[in-house]
Amino acid sequence: MSTKEARSSTPGIDRLVVVIGVGISLLHIYFNIYAVLPTLLQNALHYGGFAILCALLYPMRGRDIGARGRIGLTVDICLGLLAAGCALYLIGMEDAIYERGVRLNTSEWIAGITLILTAIEFTRRTTGWIIPILIIVALTYVGWWGSLIDGVFKFGGLTAETILFRSVYGDDGIFGNIARISSTFVFMFILFGAFLLRSGAGDFVINLAQAMAGRFVGGPGLVAVFASGLTGTISGSAVANTASTGVITIPLMKKAGFQPKFAAGVEAAASTGGQLMPPIMGAGAFVMASYTQISYTTIVLYSVLPAILYFATVGFFVRIEAKRIGLQTVEGEQPSVIEVLKSGGLPFLLPVSCLIGLLVYGFTPTYAAGISIIAVIISSWLTPNRMGPKAVIEALALGARNMVMTAILLCSVGLVVNVIATAGIGNTFSLMITNWSGSNMLIAISLIALASLVLGMGLPVTAAYIVLGTLSAPALYNLIVDTKLIDIIAAGALSDEAKAILMLAIPDQLELLNNPIPLEQARGLLASIPPDLMGTVRDMALSAETAMFSLLSAHLIIFWLSQDSNVTPPVCLAAFTGAAIAKTPPMATGFYSWKIAKGLYIVPLLFAYTPFIGGSWGEIMLIFTFALLGLYSFTGAIQGHMEQRITLIERLLLLVLAFFLLKPTTVTIHLIAAVCLIAHFIYNFKKRPSTDISPVNGQ
Repeated sequence: MSTKEARSSTPGIDRLVVVIGVGISLLHIYFNIYAVLPTLLQNALHYGGFAILCALLYPMRGRDIGARGRIGLTVDICLGLLAAGCALYLIGMEDAIYERGVRLNTSEWIAGITLILTAIEFTRRTTGWIIPILIIVALTYVGWWGSLIDGVFKFGGLTAETILFRSVYGDDGIFGNIARISSTFVFMFILFGAFLLRSGAGDFVINLAQAMAGRFVGGPGLVAVFASGLTGTISGSAVANTASTGVITIPLMKKAGFQPKFAAGVEAAASTGGQLMPPIMGAGAFVMASYTQISYTTIVLYSVLPAILYFATVGFFVRIEAKRIGLQTVEGEQPSVIEVLKSGGLPFLLPVSCLIGLLVYGFTPTYAAGISIIAVIISSWLTPNRMGPKAVIEALALGARNMVMTAILLCSVGLVVNVIATAGIGNTFSLMITNWSGSNMLIAISLIALASLVLGMGLPVTAAYIVLGTLSAPALYNLIVDTKLIDIIAAGALSDEAKAILMLAIPDQLELLNNPIPLEQARGLLASIPPDLMGTVRDMALSAETAMFSLLSAHLIIFWLSQDSNVTPPVCLAAFTGAAIAKTPPMATGFYSWKIAKGLYIVPLLFAYTPFIGGSWGEIMLIFTFALLGLYSFTGAIQGHMEQRITLIERLLLLVLAFFLLKPTTVTIHLIAAVCLIAHFIYNFKKRPSTDISPVNGQ
């Protein structure tokens, strides 16, 4: 349930929500599995159904559905029906509008304006004021004040008719590409998650995590890490993940002796990783697949090891903190994995295995999700919690209910993306990032991280990724590609086609391209190429596969950084949710979650500077292994502790070792750093335990 959704309801509204929710879910199953509808019609049906459901679940004022009264309920229902009616009316009039030479009549003007106003209102109800304000600013920019400003963002005003037409019928409009992603991939996976939860898989996940991690040092904290990672295959929301697993794991951690703020921070950080964990990865993975035209399967495949690195980092913080405060293993209180599986949990692995198998074998995500939903129902009959008709109806309704905020958000944010595409703001912003960073990738990534944090204060992470990806992905892609291009020039390995283009750009230095040259000289040659030829040079010099993985790296960097608003103050909803469960100060909990989630900032650097995405599997496994050691070294340095307490000099040493383990360099240097880290670990392990152990309830 969204944090903005109503707190209470009435039996009549609940029944109506169930009926409409079931209808919406069945409609989506129909046009995703059995039928092929025109894209605009499908997306209009998608938006219209969730507009009605949103009107029921999110009152115009306040958060208590039952307190709005009969008049308020009537107004809300009429508003939802009006939004749905306008959406379907406009789609029905598309051919007539084209026949008139793209001219709107009075009824179409009224329907179009009503559609946009209701979209703004429902977005306000579900996500707050930030996105509605962005929509208003964007639409007025291309229609009015964009022509009044000076500089690179000056834009000649469009007519109101053009704005309205593009907002409704444009490829990036309210019923455009992002709405299509919402009505297909995103909905089907959220529905799959709802079936898993209704079948009892959530309890199984917690029990399995306890069995896997409960006996280790810091076991309850590791349970949170495992449970959140496993729940990430069901849910794509960090807040929902925190709320569902946190009610169990946070009290467990507090009971074991972890400081409450640390316990809530661990749960928030681990739950944030749920959006990074394949195969679902939240809505952002589907948006990424649409933007990049890279297959969803490829994105998921190359996201597995980075997600493991992130969860490993959170696990390192848990273990080191447990050692720091002197916690011991808990024996005899946790069931074994075999016992959990024997108790009826094994069948829950079948639907997830089915989903992964279908995706690997090349089936579309929507088809894979649909078959996996059937697998959930079938597998539930091998457990005590069998799903009959009532449970299926409840799961259908739950899936639709869980999708309301996401559906409204993804449709409405298309209005902003449409303006960005129409005005070319993305290219302008990308050039600004390149200029501000001085073509330095680390500075560019830092600027994107800062922009992500600012956007994340008011936008859900999916919307933040959409906006950031549209604005900054081209610049980041060019910087990553240019790094590879410099290596190619330095090696003297440019293709003949690229050399032919460079004959026009730098004819006086062409002889340098035939032989290996120093990196600095290669960098200088690249800088001397005129900007208008750079795109052609990049296309000619790089293979299609290299370009694809460079694009994927750029989007994964932005996708990872867009998650930081879940755990970074001043607005960090996952941390605040954990704080509410742990009964700790929200802001202090936010700082703990921010520290524990450091993998969000470190792992993307591997995407940028190493072949972690798209390299050979031998290269990828080497990078993964050394990065795992580097992240442990970094965590120990941050915490000032490993198996025993470490000195300031040792902390500095660990930071240096972490740098060389994570830095792209030779295997020899990596091995030397790894040996030094292992040697220090052995020394620290055998060192006499410190008697200065911090108290459990203070830090």
